Amino acid sequence: MIYLVIPTLIWAFSFGLIGNTLKGLDPLQIADTRLLLALIAFLPFIKLANTNGQEKWQLILLGALQYGVMYTCYLSAFRYIPSHLVALFSVFTPLYIVIINDLRQRCFTPWYLLATLLSVFGAAVIKMDSIESSEIWLGFCLMQIANIAFAFGQVYYRDWKQSRPHISDSSVFGFLYLGAAVFTTVATLLISSQPPIPLSATPTQWLVLVYMGLIASGLGFFFWNKGATQTSVGVLAAFNNAVVPLAMFASLFVFGEAKGGTPEELVRLAIGSLLIVAALLIAKRK
Repeated sequence: MIYLVIPTLIWAFSFGLIGNTLKGLDPLQIADTRLLLALIAFLPFIKLANTNGQEKWQLILLGALQYGVMYTCYLSAFRYIPSHLVALFSVFTPLYIVIINDLRQRCFTPWYLLATLLSVFGAAVIKMDSIESSEIWLGFCLMQIANIAFAFGQVYYRDWKQSRPHISDSSVFGFLYLGAAVFTTVATLLISSQPPIPLSATPTQWLVLVYMGLIASGLGFFFWNKGATQTSVGVLAAFNNAVVPLAMFASLFVFGEAKGGTPEELVRLAIGSLLIVAALLIAKRK
C-alpha cells in the first residue's frame, strides 16, 4: 500500500507545477524531458538476462502506451484547460481500470454506460465562461485518451508481473521508460518540429523539470506500478482517484487558480465535481 501512497502525495502538486511553473513550454518537450530523465535514472538497474526478446518488446511497447501516449495527451491538455480541470478530468481512470480488467475477464455491466454519461454531463456543468466550449471539450477528450492509456498500462503490467514473480520490478522498468522516451521523442520531432529538450527553459523551469523527471515520473511511476502488483484491482482503481482532491486543492489554493474564478464558476466546479463523483460511485455497483 505504501507504494501507492507515496506517488499520490508526490503527484498532488504535479498538476499545479505543470500548469503554472512550466507554463509556456511545449507540452511534448516537457513529456520527453521527463521521460528521458526517468530513463537515465533506471538504465543502471536494467538486467538484460532477466527477460527474453518477446518480454523486452512487451515492456517497451507497454511503456510507449502507458507513459508515452498518456504524457503526450495529458500534457497537451494544459494548452486548453487550467490545471485543476486537468486534475478533475483524470478521475475517470479508475472507471477505465475496472472496465479494462472486466473486458480481459470477459464480463460487463450496464452501470458503466450510465456512469460514463453522467461523468460527461458533470464535465459540461463545469464549463466556465472564461474557457471556450471547444477548448474544454478538447481538453476533456485528451484527458480521456490519457486516462485509458494509463489505465491499460496499470492492468497489463499488473498481470504481466504477477505471472513472473521471479523478476524484480527494478530490473525491467527501464524498458518501459525506453519505449516511452522513444515515443515522445518522435512525437516531439513530428508534431512540434522542435528539439526534444526545451532549450529556452529558465533555470527555475529546469529545476522543476529535473524534479518531475527523476522524482514524479521516474520514482513515482515505478512505485505506482510496483504497488499495482501487490494490491487488488479494486484498491488500485480507488487509489487512482486519491490524488484528485489533493491535486485540485493544490492547484486552486496553493497555486492561486481560485483567485481568477467567479463565485458562479466555483459553484459550477463544485456541482460538476459532485456529478463526476456520483458517476464513479455508480460505476462501482456490480
